Amino acid sequence: MATAVETLDKLERRLTISLPLSDVQNEVEKRLKDRARTAKAPGFRPGKVPMKMVAAQYGYQIESDVLNDKIGRAFYEATNAANLKVAGFPRFEQKEGDVPEGQIAFNATFEVFPEVSLGELSSLELEKLTAEVSDVEIDKTIEILRKQRVHFHAKGESHEHGDGGADVSAQAGDRVTLDFEGKIDGEVFAGGAATDYAFVLGEGQMLEEFENAATGMKTGESKTFPLSFPEDYHGKDVAGKTAEFTITIKNVEWAHLPEINEDFAKSLGIPDGDLGKMRDDIRVNLEREVKARLRARNKDSVMDALIKIAEMDVPKALMEQEIGRMAEGARQDMAQRGMNVKDVNFPPELFAQQAERRVRLGLILSQLVKNADLQAKPEQVKAQVDDFSLSYEDPTEVVKYYYSDRRRLAEVEALVLEENVVNHVMSQAKITEKAIGFDELMGARA
Repeated sequence: MATAVETLDKLERRLTISLPLSDVQNEVEKRLKDRARTAKAPGFRPGKVPMKMVAAQYGYQIESDVLNDKIGRAFYEATNAANLKVAGFPRFEQKEGDVPEGQIAFNATFEVFPEVSLGELSSLELEKLTAEVSDVEIDKTIEILRKQRVHFHAKGESHEHGDGGADVSAQAGDRVTLDFEGKIDGEVFAGGAATDYAFVLGEGQMLEEFENAATGMKTGESKTFPLSFPEDYHGKDVAGKTAEFTITIKNVEWAHLPEINEDFAKSLGIPDGDLGKMRDDIRVNLEREVKARLRARNKDSVMDALIKIAEMDVPKALMEQEIGRMAEGARQDMAQRGMNVKDVNFPPELFAQQAERRVRLGLILSQLVKNADLQAKPEQVKAQVDDFSLSYEDPTEVVKYYYSDRRRLAEVEALVLEENVVNHVMSQAKITEKAIGFDELMGARA
């Protein structure tokens, strides 16, 4: 039996659940008898342990299980009858005093899902980003792919690709191998010395003063120079200090980039080495990446707009659950990086802001999907999986991968659902298209 639902706060509710003690005791006795059939104890054959010993060993746990089952069932029936959508898990506390004889009572405190007011989608003004892939982007990508396949030859030595030219000094783009030793106040500091250390000049792998000092030097030459570490340098022991470095050049190598020919195309997976097919393949891949990034940027724009116009109270229970999931995700990520997370406890406020955004968006999407029937349809899910598979050598295996695991397929369904929401919102809102540069969209790609 349950009392009428009491409102404690905007979303918080409470009701009292009463159970006849006789029902609890009868169920406990029944389960004890069932347990006694297989119970084991020293000196007794299985199933022959005296009931008193069975009750002493298992009685507390069985009674707890019975109460949890009966209270949980009664709570579900009461909230279902009251047409309440419970958010998170209820908190049960045994009620003391004012309980009828022969009864046991518990107060259930819980939250309900809020009413979500979305406002008028037609009032939204959204900017929809667009971008194109031109021959310029394909050329840039080919250059990046060439640099990824660069190989180096010692300057001044003849090779099938040449000798690198008459200038054998280290210049931007060359790879230098050197020994270095840095001292502060006459003492070598931790990490300040190395032998046969190789890096490419001009790529920012070393501090600018270090690269400037190495530039122009030749194999066998040495140089001593001062180097000032920035105040914000990652090595705190040397940040803001000036060291004296001595470097000795062991080798200077020039970079040879592969020619754009049949062999280069074959190295990119074009069996016959056709350069036209290579460019077409690069274009398809770039367009797929552009489409994905535009989708993500436009989705973020829609989600930001929905959060601004939606009004609701956020259930604390859902916030706590989301914070817990995020904290566990952070721990798993740290563990995968080889870090010890045994005693790691994150303060809840670390995730609070992002957790609230996620909870709000979840409630908003749920309301929109319900209002406009935006559920992911099977044919949409299949189309999305097929699209994923196109970038793999064996698309059929990718399709099997998703459809063989319900959780993987659920992830695709969630993506499709979000896309349905974005399309629906954009169909209602006032849209202004804005062309964005390829490099701006893709960020630093080199």
